[in-house]
Amino acid sequence: MSILRRTSPVLAAGTALVALLAGCSSGGGDDDKPRDEPTRAAATQTPAPAPAPGPAVGACYQLPFDAAVAPTSEVEPVECAQPHTSVTFSVGSTDAVVDGHLVAVDSTRVQDQVAQACPGRLEKYLGGSLTDVRLSMIRSIWFTPTVDESDAGATWFRCDAVLLDGASQLADLDSDLKGALRGPTTADKYAMCGTAAPDAKNFERVRCSAKHSWRAIEVIAFDQASYPGQNKVRSAGRTRCEDAAADVADDPLSFKWGYEWPTKEQWEMGQKFGRCWTTD
Repeated sequence: MSILRRTSPVLAAGTALVALLAGCSSGGGDDDKPRDEPTRAAATQTPAPAPAPGPAVGACYQLPFDAAVAPTSEVEPVECAQPHTSVTFSVGSTDAVVDGHLVAVDSTRVQDQVAQACPGRLEKYLGGSLTDVRLSMIRSIWFTPTVDESDAGATWFRCDAVLLDGASQLADLDSDLKGALRGPTTADKYAMCGTAAPDAKNFERVRCSAKHSWRAIEVIAFDQASYPGQNKVRSAGRTRCEDAAADVADDPLSFKWGYEWPTKEQWEMGQKFGRCWTTD
């Protein structure tokens, strides 16, 4: 999955007030005094306050699942020693200028930019390969400023790492996840397993530290720009998944394997890979 998320008032410069002062004359006849020339008070403009500071790398948040998949967040950070479900591993700036014009923070251009940046930075943060990330239950989520914050000058985006605990729940974290996939094997608390074969109706992705019967063992990646069609993506994994299952089986002559290929909808959302599974 791509989980695929604070509000301050719009800050505007104060309007200057202009006062027109005119002198008065007195008397009459030949004793008239020169009239003071009108004077104009100097116009002053209150500068717009600077945008509120953006999020900090290393900050922790107790996010519920529905808040994790939203484009913006009003959840305040907590001490990382307290229970939390996400940690900010990267912060960047958006480029919202197109042909000299500023586009909205919620525009497709800006949102797509962030949706590419955060997953791309996750691999380095976790310390494993892209395949390791795809075979784990760790995912990146991202947030941008609200429209009001953007109008006030905020240009940041925030990348958080979360650990899925089933289909629609986030696991509590006991660390910041940095380097979680570094090493020859992935710990079961991060690895992806299944409650059944990937084509079964009761199949659900879970962490391997939970009750399970199947494990994801290999990734079949595609480099085509457009979806090749179900027949091609399905046939691409047959031999490779069977071989991968045989390599990890106790008995290479007797084992079960499965292949979970990407649908067209998943492809269009950015998942251009499938996964090989075997019993565990």
